[in-house]
Amino acid sequence: MTAAKASSGARETLRVLVYSDDIDTRQQVMRALGRRPHPSLPELEYLEVATEPVVIRYADEGVDLMILDGEAVPAGGIGIAKQLKDELESCPPIVVLTGRPQDSWLASWSRAEAAVPQPIDPLELARTVVALLRSKVPATA
Repeated sequence: MTAAKASSGARETLRVLVYSDDIDTRQQVMRALGRRPHPSLPELEYLEVATEPVVIRYADEGVDLMILDGEAVPAGGIGIAKQLKDELESCPPIVVLTGRPQDSWLASWSRAEAAVPQPIDPLELARTVVALLRSKVPATA
C-alpha cells in the first residue's frame, strides 16, 4: 500500500501494477525492475494482475504506475490503456509492452506514456519506469 511518512512526507513505497495473462511475462518485468530500480525512488510494491477486471479495479483504487502487456489475451494491454485514459479523470502513467518495436505507434494511439518492446530489455524497462516514477516522488531539498 502506498504510504507517506508523517514527519517528512516521503513516500515509503510506490505501487506498480503488472498486467499479463502470462505469469512468465509478469515475473520478467518484476525481475527486471527489482525492489528499487533507482536510489532516488522508494521501494516498489507490485500488484500482479492476470485479468482485465482486476486491472480496472486497481486503476480505480489508485496505483502509481501500470505496466500492461499489449499481447495479453483476451484483453490486450493497448486496448485497456486506451479505455483507462478515456474513462479515468486521473489515470496513472502507463507503460505498454509491445510485441515488437514497430508496434510503438499503437501504444501512442492508446495514450500510454511509454512503450517497451518484448522480449524485455531490463535496462530499457528500468530507464522507462524510473523516468515515469520520478514524477511521483517529490524532490528532496
